[in-house]
Amino acid sequence: MLKTSNHKLSSSWKTRELLRSKGQFWTPDWVAEPMVEYVLAEKGGLLFDPAVGAGAFFRAAKVVASEKGLSVRFAGMEIDPVTLSQAQENGLTKDDIALVEIADFVLQAPCKKFHAIVANPPYIRHHRITPEKKVQLRRLSIQTIGKALDGRAGLHVYFLMRALSLLEENGRLAFIVPADVCEGKFASELWTWITANFTLDAIITFSPEASPFPQIDVNPIILLIRRSAPRERFLWAKCCFQATSSFKYWVRSQFRDTSKRDLIVIERDLKEGLSEGFSREPTLCKGKSRYVLGDFISVKRGIATGANDFFFMTAEKVRELRIPEKYLTQAIGRTRDVVGDEITYRTLEEIEKKGRPTLLLSLNEDNLENFPESVKQYLSKGEELGLPNRPLISQRNPWYKIETRIPPPFLFAYLGRRNSRFIRNYAYVVPLTSFLCIYPKRNDKKNIDQIWKILTHPDVLAGLSMVGKTYGDGAIKVEPRFLEKLPIPDHVVELSGLSMQMCLFER
Repeated sequence: MLKTSNHKLSSSWKTRELLRSKGQFWTPDWVAEPMVEYVLAEKGGLLFDPAVGAGAFFRAAKVVASEKGLSVRFAGMEIDPVTLSQAQENGLTKDDIALVEIADFVLQAPCKKFHAIVANPPYIRHHRITPEKKVQLRRLSIQTIGKALDGRAGLHVYFLMRALSLLEENGRLAFIVPADVCEGKFASELWTWITANFTLDAIITFSPEASPFPQIDVNPIILLIRRSAPRERFLWAKCCFQATSSFKYWVRSQFRDTSKRDLIVIERDLKEGLSEGFSREPTLCKGKSRYVLGDFISVKRGIATGANDFFFMTAEKVRELRIPEKYLTQAIGRTRDVVGDEITYRTLEEIEKKGRPTLLLSLNEDNLENFPESVKQYLSKGEELGLPNRPLISQRNPWYKIETRIPPPFLFAYLGRRNSRFIRNYAYVVPLTSFLCIYPKRNDKKNIDQIWKILTHPDVLAGLSMVGKTYGDGAIKVEPRFLEKLPIPDHVVELSGLSMQMCLFER
C-alpha cells in the first residue's frame, strides 16, 4: 500500500519493513489533502476509504472540512487491525473510526454505494497473492468488467475496480496507485471498461524530485475519476517539487488555476494518453521524428527462471555438483555486475572471481531418465525444496525446463538505478530478467554496428524518459513494448549510416 500518513507519524525501520511486506508505504499529507479535496468537492458528506490504515485521509478530510466549512462523516474498511489502532494515536477520535469495519474490501465489499471514495490501496504484486485468492479475483473481474484480467494484475488493481463499481451516479473517486495500473499487461481490458463508464478528470504524476516515496521503487500516480458520461479529454499534471501547495489549490479551483510553476498541467486526448502511458508526458515533438527503435530491432524480456538460486550457479557450484557443460549456458543476472556498456569474456571472468553466478542450468530434455546421475540428483533436491509448486515453475512441463533465448547482440538494463544504458554483448550470454534482449531485424555485422551507434547516441538515451516509468529515486524502468516505441531522431539515423530505404523496408 502506498499508505498515507502525516509527516509527524514516527516509524522505525523495522516497522516500515513490516508495512512493506503488507504493501503499505507512508506518504505525506500534501498528497492526501488534495485527493480528499477532489472527492468532497463543495458538498462534504460521507467519505469512504476502503483501506483506512492509520486514518490519513480522514485526518486530511478534517483539515479540508475546516478550511471550507464543510460537514464530513467517515466510513471505511481495513483488513489490518494493528494499523488501524494507530488512527487514534494520530489525531482521530473513536467517533471518527466508529464506522470502519475490519474486513477484506475486495472480497467482502459493502452492499451500498458511495458518493466520495478515496484510497491508497495495498500495493501487493501478483506473485504475493495466493492461488486461491487469484481464483476469487478472477471471478470478481469477470463479474465486474465482463472479462478476466491478466494474472499479473496486483491487488491494488482489484481495489480500484471494486471501488469504481461502488460509486454513486456523479460520485467521485481519488486513488493513488502504481503506474502499472495504467500500463501493465492487464491495463487495456481494465481501461476499456473504465473509459466506457466513467469520466477521467485528471491524472497527477510526480517528477523524481517530488516523489512521495523517494526511497521506494514505485512510480505513483493519482487518478481522479467521476461516475458520469465519458469524455475524450482529460487533464494531465506533474508535481515538480515535494510538499507543494499548488496541487491542493489547483484541485480547489476546480482545475482552473494552472499558473503555478511547480505544477505542470496539460490537456490531453484520452486515446493518446492510453497509448503513450499516463505516467509519461505527451510526446509533443512526435512529428519531428520519423523513426522509432522498433523499426530496427525487436525486444524480449530476459529469462525468468522462477528460482534463480537453483537454476543460476557459480562455476564453483557447478564443479561441486559435477554438472556437465552441455547442460549449462553462460548468463548474466544483475545489472550491477556489468560496470560499463559491454560484456566480454573478461567481464565474465571478473564476475566469477567475485563468486557471482554466470552459468544457467538449461535442460531441454523432457525425459528425466536421460540425464546423468548428477543432474537427476540435483533435480531431486529441487523437488524436495518444493520448487515445482512455485507459481511460475508450476506452469512449466516438466518443471525444470526453463525458457530459452538466443544470445542477443545487445542488452538493456531493465531498471537503471544509476544510469539506464544499452550494453554490447560480446560474450554472447543470455540475460535474466534484470535485462531486456535487443535483437536487430538484420543480423549482419554492419547492421549491428550501425544500430550500436543509434543505441549509444546521447539524444536517444535522453528520450528514454518518454517511454519509461520514472521512479522516486530517478530510476527509469522501460517495458519491452514501450522500448520499441522509443523515438529515434532523424539525424541519429543518418549518422548511423542506416539509409531511409532500409528503414522503410524494415517497417
